Amino acid sequence: MQFARVLGTVVATVKHESLVGVRLMAIQPEDEAGNADGDVIVAADPLQSGPGDLVEWTTGREAALALPDTYSPVDCAVVRIVDAVHSDRRLVGGRP
Repeated sequence: MQFARVLGTVVATVKHESLVGVRLMAIQPEDEAGNADGDVIVAADPLQSGPGDLVEWTTGREAALALPDTYSPVDCAVVRIVDAVHSDRRLVGGRP
């Protein structure tokens, strides 16, 4: 599983027609301890997550399969909003 924190919305003046109604979000990948891990990524978000949410994301063909139009030209998508993560006897909340 790949987790990330949603930073906010990305505004696109022109989008592919298959992405109309699908929000684009800036997400920051996180490691198991909740620390930033890599660069910020733009992901298609069919789930309506919001800033501060912990999400699971995927890339490649699986990203397009998460969208209403499974032939959308995307390479990253939010696939799950995470409520909580239990790891090594610690609880990491999904919302700050």
